[in-house]
Amino acid sequence: MMNNAQTLLKQYNLRHTECRQAVIDAFVKSKYARAHADVEEIVGKNYDRVTVYRTLRTFLDKGVIHKVLDDLAYPKYALCKSTCNTLLHNHTHVHFKCNQCGQTNCLDEVVIPMVVLPKGYVSAETNLLISGICLSCTK
Repeated sequence: MMNNAQTLLKQYNLRHTECRQAVIDAFVKSKYARAHADVEEIVGKNYDRVTVYRTLRTFLDKGVIHKVLDDLAYPKYALCKSTCNTLLHNHTHVHFKCNQCGQTNCLDEVVIPMVVLPKGYVSAETNLLISGICLSCTK
């Protein structure tokens, strides 16, 4: 029986390695977006920084994960929930960053409204970040 990581790797025609397995497991167990440093902290005892970075880069290029808009200088990543690939990431949803705990979540059920651009502009990607207090912190 295959686990989530093995299934994802097979779906995206990626070779199974222990590092790839560990990185996917880190995302599967998380309910929010993770920065490179977060992933490195989780799996870093067994893998060096460059290996983790290359794994994230491969996953991003293949459509396994997507970049999450954040107001910090470094990107965060989350597992793609739809079928993405090397040519197209389809993530037209809202990201919510909590001002208290700092976690950023994909709100897949909230769709970004259509924006009409001026003539001559062509949209490649749309991101919307809302900041405030998350459900966990308001309790």
